[in-house]
Amino acid sequence: MSHFNRKTIKTVGIAGLGLIGGSFAKAFKENGNLTVYGTDLNDDVVQAAIKEGTLDKKLDKDNIKECDLIIPALYPVAINQFVKKMAPFINKNAIVIDTGGLKRVVCQECFKIAKEAGFTFVGGHPMAGKKYSGYKYSTGKLFKDASMIIVPEDLEDKELIDCVTSILKPCDFGMITVCSAERHDEMIAFTSEMAHIVSNAYIKSPTALAHKGFSAGSYKDMTRVAWLNETMWTEIFLLNKDNLIKEIDYITKYLLEYKQALIDNDADTMWQLLHDGKMAKETVDGK
Repeated sequence: MSHFNRKTIKTVGIAGLGLIGGSFAKAFKENGNLTVYGTDLNDDVVQAAIKEGTLDKKLDKDNIKECDLIIPALYPVAINQFVKKMAPFINKNAIVIDTGGLKRVVCQECFKIAKEAGFTFVGGHPMAGKKYSGYKYSTGKLFKDASMIIVPEDLEDKELIDCVTSILKPCDFGMITVCSAERHDEMIAFTSEMAHIVSNAYIKSPTALAHKGFSAGSYKDMTRVAWLNETMWTEIFLLNKDNLIKEIDYITKYLLEYKQALIDNDADTMWQLLHDGKMAKETVDGK
């Protein structure tokens, strides 16, 4: 069992004030009326956030010990680097919850760092986002009704899970999903990473250049996440390549079946493939 059992917090420290980190800062300030410290590679963002009242001051190694909750809202590798660097200065009664898109690479390292330093680490991943990234697009309502995935070291630590659920209330998540780091990365490869890869590949057709006047909702749905942060997604894809390759193999297999039915002019097979896909969607949606 974790030693962390505090359900109320007063001070939050956030590293990385992009869309996600900025939205956490605003949610805790606007909905929880908490003291919020923050830091970012771009100090202009920090100063702007202080000026508008989202941050109370800049987060550093001297004041991080005042934080009850610390949220590294960074890319996966940078999360590990931040936690390792700040570990000696983090209050032993504090909890650290990251927001990275992968959990194996983060949790494996950060559980160990936290145990050695004496604080509590919980993997986290808010299932929310926008087309555009950056602090100026952040909002205190970003997480409303979204799922927050949390990965505690001990999946049976109900006390810790209850505490995390309680302290995240200002964010107004619709549900808390608890799973292992392995399960998270396997599922995210399908629900998120594949959507970005397929969309990104689909838009590369030369036909896309002439889509105006011929496209509607299905085109918009398919291409929405083709416009992405290539630096972040490159890191995520390569760190989760085992799960992602498995999903690419699945979709490649099925696409080739449709292609073969077309080559063979086989209406019966095409009908069956389309019907199977429709039934799969019905099963997934629980209809």
